[in-house]
Amino acid sequence: MRNFVRSATLGATSLLAVLALSGCASETSADSPDPAGAASGESAGFTTPRTMPEGKGSGEADGVFPRTVAHFQGETTLDAEPERVVVISTGQADALLTLGVVPVGSTAGDGAEMIPPYLEAAYAGQADALAETTYVGGRVEPDIETIANLEPDLILMNNAGKEAETLYASLSAVAPTVATQGTGLFWKQDFLLLADALGRTEQAQSWLDDYHADAAAFGETVTGDPAVSFLRRNGDRMRVFGVASFSGSVAEDSGLARPEAQRFTDDTSVDISSERLDEADGDWIFYGVQGGDDEEITSQSLWPTLAAVDAGRAVSVDDDVFYLNVGPTAARGVLSALEATLG
Repeated sequence: MRNFVRSATLGATSLLAVLALSGCASETSADSPDPAGAASGESAGFTTPRTMPEGKGSGEADGVFPRTVAHFQGETTLDAEPERVVVISTGQADALLTLGVVPVGSTAGDGAEMIPPYLEAAYAGQADALAETTYVGGRVEPDIETIANLEPDLILMNNAGKEAETLYASLSAVAPTVATQGTGLFWKQDFLLLADALGRTEQAQSWLDDYHADAAAFGETVTGDPAVSFLRRNGDRMRVFGVASFSGSVAEDSGLARPEAQRFTDDTSVDISSERLDEADGDWIFYGVQGGDDEEITSQSLWPTLAAVDAGRAVSVDDDVFYLNVGPTAARGVLSALEATLG
């Protein structure tokens, strides 16, 4: 392995600078001949789907309206390009901003900010518009009246972790609503489906193509076969993340190895006790704590016994970027962190 980074904390300034550059670049629409995304075979060999979900989307080219979008709660017809969009679910504000659209309303996750700092930094040019974004409640039970008062022409939600049918019925009575699948495993297909509702599928596909190319190119620069571990603490839960997770997908896109205990693909993460902290070991550990108090992990009695910690290869990362949000700008942030550490 070359260019080891011994610092215990990834430089936030450099990471946010990269995100800011990627954010500015993402606001320009790109041409692509295939509005449905890449060929169906592109997901082959990857755990995270890379294409539009089968039977979903509109099949229309960018900018064509009206369009009828098939999604995870049915079909929704959009008569014109949406201008006032409310986002309900994890990563959707990220995806919207990546496509150059500022939400008029957004929820916030438990213990999280409505617009996390990494998005504020990446889209500093949209600071005034972001300051006008209205908080519409929690992600599981948003405030329907507040949403209605915003007079949205599109509402975005996902099916994960909620009474999705009930919520969809309430939201679709207010404005046209599109539901994606949700969870970090499906962030790419959800990005494409969300983009379809905006009339920007080709733009989203172009973004994914560039990201995939950059991840693969980075992977080619890594010497050896280092196994990267992903560890998170939020509240009383401590978890390691597998291949079928958001951060795990970025590692997979880069061709990076995972520790044996984190090669599972049947779930996003596995809860571990303090006594099982050895399952978080690897050649490198990227750990995040919701709320930012690293001692919730580093004070664990077994922490100093981990090989990566002993070698100075445990890296504190932004929990919002690695573990809480599942959007394309966050994916760039994960990739940038991996590049800064392993490249």
